[in-house]
Amino acid sequence: MVTEDHDDLKGRKNIMKMQLAEIAQALDIEPQNGWDDITVTSVSFDSRKISAGALFVPLIDEKDGHQYVESAKDNGAVATLWQEDHPNMPTELPFLQVEDSLKALQKLGSYYLQKINPRVVAITGSNGKTTTKDMVAGILSTQFHVKKTPENFNNEIGVPMTCLTMEPNTEVLVVELGMDHFGQLDCLSRLVSPDVAVITMIGEAHIEFFGTRAKIADAKMEILNGLKEDGYFIYNGDEPLLLERSKDKTMPQLTFGNNESNDIVATDIEGHENSTSFKVAAYPETPFNIPMIGTYNVNNALAAISVGKIFQISADNMSQALKNFEITKNRAEWVTGKKGEKILSDVYNSNPTAARKVLEAFSQVTTSGKRIVVLGDMLELGDQGAAMHAGLAQAIDPQKIASVYLCGDLMGSLADALRTKFSNDQVHHYKVDEKERLFNDLDAELSSNDLVMLKGSHGIALEKVLAMLIRD
Repeated sequence: MVTEDHDDLKGRKNIMKMQLAEIAQALDIEPQNGWDDITVTSVSFDSRKISAGALFVPLIDEKDGHQYVESAKDNGAVATLWQEDHPNMPTELPFLQVEDSLKALQKLGSYYLQKINPRVVAITGSNGKTTTKDMVAGILSTQFHVKKTPENFNNEIGVPMTCLTMEPNTEVLVVELGMDHFGQLDCLSRLVSPDVAVITMIGEAHIEFFGTRAKIADAKMEILNGLKEDGYFIYNGDEPLLLERSKDKTMPQLTFGNNESNDIVATDIEGHENSTSFKVAAYPETPFNIPMIGTYNVNNALAAISVGKIFQISADNMSQALKNFEITKNRAEWVTGKKGEKILSDVYNSNPTAARKVLEAFSQVTTSGKRIVVLGDMLELGDQGAAMHAGLAQAIDPQKIASVYLCGDLMGSLADALRTKFSNDQVHHYKVDEKERLFNDLDAELSSNDLVMLKGSHGIALEKVLAMLIRD
C-alpha cells in the first residue's frame, strides 16, 4: 500500500525545490538584486513555524503578516513576498514584490500543482466532505502516491498551501474545497482544475449567507467551473437540487445514494457499536465496513467508492481501504473519557442536517449505561437559527437519551423545545463561557458505562469540554 502524506502544512519537512527565479517567473514578475539563484525548499505563511529554506508569504488578515518578516528570517526563511502597497521593504532578506500576497500564493500553488501534474479529485458538500476526502485518499492510496488536504485547509489559503506541500512524486491530489459565499468554489476549482469533482450533499450550512438550499446548491455547482474537459462529476443522486442542475451538464457523471436509480447504491446496511457494514449493488460479492457509526457515513463511502471506480481500484482494495482509513480528528471519533465512558467527538462543526444524523446514529448505539448528549450552537443559520435549533428536538428521544447539555444562546430554543418532553433536571443549558460549569455538572452525572456525544460549531469550542472529559 502506498502511504499518504500527512505532513502538517506549517511544520512539515522540506519536499520542494525551486529557485527564486522560477518562483518569480511563475508569478510573472522579475527577481530583484541578483537573488534569482536562491533555492526555496518550502512555503509558509506562519513565521513561528517556518522551516529553513522557506519562502515566507505575509498574508493580511486580522494581523498583517508583513510585521513578521524579520521573525520569519530569524527562523530560517531565505526569501519573502512583499505586497507592493506596503512601504519599508526588507533590506536584509531577498523579496519578490507582488500586487497581492494572497493572490500570489494562489498563483504559486496553481503553478506548482501543474508542475507536479497529479490527477486531482476535488470534494465539496454541506456535510461529509472531510470524511469523504479521508475515504477517497485511503482508497486511492492502495494504488497511487496520494496527497490529501490536511485537517481543514480547504479555503483560499489552505488549498494553495496543500498544493505546495505535495511531494514531487505525488500521483493524485485529493483536495477538500470549502465555501461560505458565491464565487469561492469558482476560484478554488479553477485553481486546482480537478479531474474529478464530488459533491457529497446539500444541507443548511452557511444558509445565513445564501438564504435557501437552492442557492447553496448553485454555489456548490461552481466546483465544475474548473473541471477538466474530460473530467468526471460525482454527486448525491438522492438530492433533487443536484439532479436538476446536472441535467444540462455534458461531462461523464456518476451518482451515489439510497435510490436504486443511482449508479452506486448501498444494500444490507447494518449498524454496529463502532462501525457500519454494507454491500454495494455494483460489487455484490464484496462486503464493506467503515469504522464509523451512522448510515449517513455510508453515503460518504459510496462517494469514495465512485471515485475508486473511475480510478479502476478493485473492489477488494476499496473494501480493505475503507475498513482501515484514517479519520481526521474530531469527526465522529470515539475516544475514552477519564472515567471510562465512551465519547463520540464530533466537535469540529455542526449544522442541522449533520446534527440530526449524528443524533439518530448515537441513539442506536447499545450501552449498559446512559446516553448523554452535549450540543453547542450551530452558527451561520441567520434568521432561521432559532427554529432550526428547536427542530433538533425531534431527533432527541427521551426513551434513548438520558440527559442533554446545551451550550450557547441559540441552544436556548432547543432547551425550551426539549422541556416539553424531558423533565427539567434532564435538560441543562449554559452560556458559551460556562463550559467549566457544564463539565462539572456533566462529570457529576457520568459513570464508566455511559456514552457521551459532543457536537457543535467550531466557534463554540466544545473541544474544551472534550479536553476536560479526557484529561488525567
